[in-house]
Amino acid sequence: MTIRPQSRRVPLDNKPPIKKRERRALLWDILKKLAVFARPYRLLIAATLILTVLGSFTAQVNAFVLRYAVDTLTEIATLAEPWQAGLRMLGIISAVLLTKEILSIFISFGQRFFGEKIRINLSRDLSQKIIERILTYRMAFYTSSENDSGKLQTRIDWGVSSLTSLVQNFFIDMLPLFASAIVSLIIMFLTNVWIGLVGLVIIPIYFFISQKQAKRLQGFRRQMRSFREAKSGLVISLINSISVVKSFVREPIEAQKHLKIQKDMTDNQLRIRSIGFIYDAIKTFIEQIGVVVIILLTSYFVLQGQMTIGMVLFHVLLFQNVAAPIRQLHRIYDQINNALTYAEGFFEILEDDKQVENVTGMSTKDLKGHIKLKNVDFTYPNGTQALKDVSFDIRPNRITALVGLSGAGKSTIISLLVKFYEPDSGKILLDGHDLKDCDTHELRQRIGLVLQSNHIFSGTISENIRYGNMNATMDDIIVAAKKASIHEQVIKLADGYESTAKSLSGGQQQRIALARMFLKDPPIVFLDEPTASLDAIASQQVKKSLDLIKKDRTVIMVSHNIAQIIDADDLVVIENGQVVETGTHEALYDKGGKYYEIFSAMSDSLNLDKISQTLQG
Repeated sequence: MTIRPQSRRVPLDNKPPIKKRERRALLWDILKKLAVFARPYRLLIAATLILTVLGSFTAQVNAFVLRYAVDTLTEIATLAEPWQAGLRMLGIISAVLLTKEILSIFISFGQRFFGEKIRINLSRDLSQKIIERILTYRMAFYTSSENDSGKLQTRIDWGVSSLTSLVQNFFIDMLPLFASAIVSLIIMFLTNVWIGLVGLVIIPIYFFISQKQAKRLQGFRRQMRSFREAKSGLVISLINSISVVKSFVREPIEAQKHLKIQKDMTDNQLRIRSIGFIYDAIKTFIEQIGVVVIILLTSYFVLQGQMTIGMVLFHVLLFQNVAAPIRQLHRIYDQINNALTYAEGFFEILEDDKQVENVTGMSTKDLKGHIKLKNVDFTYPNGTQALKDVSFDIRPNRITALVGLSGAGKSTIISLLVKFYEPDSGKILLDGHDLKDCDTHELRQRIGLVLQSNHIFSGTISENIRYGNMNATMDDIIVAAKKASIHEQVIKLADGYESTAKSLSGGQQQRIALARMFLKDPPIVFLDEPTASLDAIASQQVKKSLDLIKKDRTVIMVSHNIAQIIDADDLVVIENGQVVETGTHEALYDKGGKYYEIFSAMSDSLNLDKISQTLQG
């Protein structure tokens, strides 16, 4: 049987099309927000504008020179000895054009360099600002399906790209053309009102056509955004699941999924380009009508004796200076619509005040570690209720183990205690104070978290351990590594503590995380299945380090390991998000309830009878 990959139609953006008035308001709103980032570069902007104005005047020189050349040649042609006058005219023209060109080179370089500097600086500032911003957001922001890594990366990258491209198009490409068009139009009016009116009339026609073009393309651009987000998410998902893909030999199916999105994107891009070609042809045709009208009008005035022959080319060149930027209006509309499509999502992320963690609050410097949960309910952002009316005590300087089947809610409790999330109802008290009123950063500085799989950053072993205390010396790092039973293995590596941390085995990486914890030296430690993914020998080595961590601290532990559970002073048994039993190991075992059932299952899974016989034999 052949398994066919399911066709995935990428949904369009759920937002309705933006109406003309809403688009203007949204564009103005985005420009105001962008102006905040541009304010530090106001001197660069002023310099760019000044150079742009100067460049717009030098752009008219060719039209004046051509008029002078034609009119002068017409007069010289009637002379008996035209060569001397002709050479003098050529010398003047050459000198003017070369001087103009030299000035244009410096003006254009300055204008483009300053414009590019503004764009690059804005790109850096926007990227840095949004990273700094999302680092302040709650954990719920990152776990939301709307903010998975692919979508989030696409929104940030394309938001920055579209905003900075808008700045680049405005300051580097379009602003000089528009300045030149305005100056050309003024000169046309000063020369002849009728000629000026021809140049003026074409502007609203071009605007109208470009606006129609933008409106026609708006839906396609929003669809392209959805395609890009889906493609980015698919690639990241593929990389994260590559071992599963290869183990099931599903490479062709994954390739087909990617091909489907690629084909949809290609079709969408071709539609965009074909629509653009049609509208560009219409604008070119209208421009040629304008050129014909200019030639006819000027020729009429020449025949009437009101103008010289050189004015024909003079007006045609001026008209083309007016039409050139208008002809490029679709680029401005493209950038505006890209800015509206992507910058809207970018600023939604940047300005999501509801996601900001409340990090200020009561000091926890004199932390004793007495934690009490009272009637706590919690539901994840996806709607899954994880805890229901949870109440129990965690006494200071004792080891409390959270026991239960997978999915019972144990790790959720750890997440609430670290303030990754806040309970929907009920209270979590720390030394008698509501946890939500405590200073979040100070609290986390005094809490250590060891997970089943701790993240190891790109970099050296020493850098990863130092993450626990950025001011630690090398001696401090070595002491922490010895406590974590990893020092002897590190010094055997070719580069010692400067070796790449990610090249270590899983058990070694776990001990690096423990060394990081020893360096932090927190009074409260949360252990969430710290040995679950390790082999027996690595688990035993890590357990020795964990025994040191537990000493003279408040420890909250999640584990399915019998040896760690029976070491705990207090046990809290959780089932389906509710606390069903609390007490010591002996008391709960004798009770014969849920803990007895779980403990017996753990014992049976270890085949203790067989182990006992082997050891006795």
